[in-house]
Amino acid sequence: MYTMLFLADATAPVVETAGGQQGGGMSSLLVLGLMMVGMWFLMIMPQRKRQKAHAKMIESIKKGDEVMTASGFYGSIVSVKDDRYVVSLGEGVKVEVSKAFIQQKI
Repeated sequence: MYTMLFLADATAPVVETAGGQQGGGMSSLLVLGLMMVGMWFLMIMPQRKRQKAHAKMIESIKKGDEVMTASGFYGSIVSVKDDRYVVSLGEGVKVEVSKAFIQQKI
């Protein structure tokens, strides 16, 4: 008889209060929001800063500047066109390079 009372208690449904469920939902939303803000400051904001600095550097390049391309070639700017530069890599070697592929100004 005592065994049957024990089994009856073990199969009884667990009743939770409504206040406990609401607090769990709000705290998970808060954690998710904090993670999004942290991701913004650690990943997105520095990338935007680098993009702005690169765009500023690209706009400041003029004829005669020494540059390095994204593929690692060093050369000097021969002429500036609307969307690309003509870069001299050596004697008699001139290539047209898109502005986006200029890595840095030397």
